[in-house]
Amino acid sequence: MNTTTRTVPSGVLAVAPAEPAEAAAYFAARLAFHTDVSDVHAALATGRPGFTLLDSRSTQGWDQGHVPGAVHLPTALIPDRARELLDPAVPVVVHCWGPGCDGATRAALALARLGYRVKEMLGGIEYWIREGFTVDTREGERRLPPDTLTAPAADACGC
Repeated sequence: MNTTTRTVPSGVLAVAPAEPAEAAAYFAARLAFHTDVSDVHAALATGRPGFTLLDSRSTQGWDQGHVPGAVHLPTALIPDRARELLDPAVPVVVHCWGPGCDGATRAALALARLGYRVKEMLGGIEYWIREGFTVDTREGERRLPPDTLTAPAADACGC
């Protein structure tokens, strides 16, 4: 009788973690393609963020609420209108509704194909609002209290 106990790896470790050098390359690449709501907010607050923030949602979505200072350019219009609204020398940070939406990814792809340097703002307008940041609407400025389950308890998350 074989009494050797065989350890079954958890779902987490069923595929072994990458080697450190591979992991470093992957995470560095991720940071080249993505940014987050808190970092965008902090950069915009300086008045000189070094990028253009682009909201790729529809006009209806834009009117519901948008980041103050963002440029509105729906994804479908990017090929025809990007050159008149965006400086190709300035990086673009694009966002859409939120993490359940690929709209920002499609917009980023369209911009990259036109030669723009682009990053996607993870979380989209959903997490902008959840973190308690101000939005402009047709009725004026609006700010909801931060969602305590998803927003940092302090001014910054510390990461």
